[in-house]
Amino acid sequence: MGFLDSLKAKIAPAKDKVSDLAQQHEGRIEQGLSKAAKAVDSKTKGKYSSQIESGTGKAKQALDRIAHKDGGTGGTSGTGTAPPPPPPPAS
Repeated sequence: MGFLDSLKAKIAPAKDKVSDLAQQHEGRIEQGLSKAAKAVDSKTKGKYSSQIESGTGKAKQALDRIAHKDGGTGGTSGTGTAPPPPPPPAS
């Protein structure tokens, strides 16, 4: 068993717990992210609005992946959407 396999085995129970907690409190976490983004945008007087919006969107996508146990291995380059499923085999 390699180092990464060993590490993954040790982290698996925590990952499941985090996923469960994220699923239970997804709405509250999203509200907190929005509130924090608004506070930072206010403090910077809108100078970094686009970066804050982008970061908040990415954080919400990550939360969605964690909460829904998707794993985030959709194969897209950070777009937050999974590729369409392959067509069924022809008979």
